[in-house]
Parts: sequence; C-alpha cells; structure tokens
Amino acid sequence: MHPAVPRRLTGFFARGRLTSIPVRATVRHELLVHLTGTLFETERTYTEGEVNEAFRTVHEDTSALRRYCVNDGLLVRERDGSSYRRAHA
Repeated sequence: MHPAVPRRLTGFFARGRLTSIPVRATVRHELLVHLTGTLFETERTYTEGEVNEAFRTVHEDTSALRRYCVNDGLLVRERDGSSYRRAHA
C-alpha cells in the first residue's frame, strides 16, 4: 500500500494501487490531499509528464487525478499547461 494511507481510504487500494477514484467529493478530496502530499514536493515545479508519471504509480487515469487536483486547488497549473506545482497549504 502507498505510504501511510489514511485508514478511511484503505478500501480504495489493492496491492498498493488505487482501484477506483471515490465518487463522493469529500472522500475524493481526502484521497487527493493524501496523494499530493506523498507524491509531490512543495517547492518543486513539475512538467505534465512528471505529474502523470507520479500519478501512474497509483492509478492509470492520470488525467482525471490531475484535473481533480487542479480543480480542488491542490495542484496549481500554469495557464499554458506547461508546469504544475503543489499548492501551499
């Protein structure tokens, strides 16, 4: 399992992989907070490819995870889509 998965989220993981993205917004947000906190450094800028590579370690639908994180304000994307960074807490 991914490092320190919150107990409430363990049902969404099998063999260290995310089996589904939660439909309920509050649970999905909790999952996204966990993923961004463990996959991305705070002061680093990432290319879209690097973001996809990080998300691919847990789930194949990298575009959905990326979009949800941007929409929830957990990742900040440059207007032209050239780079991403973890939002300040």
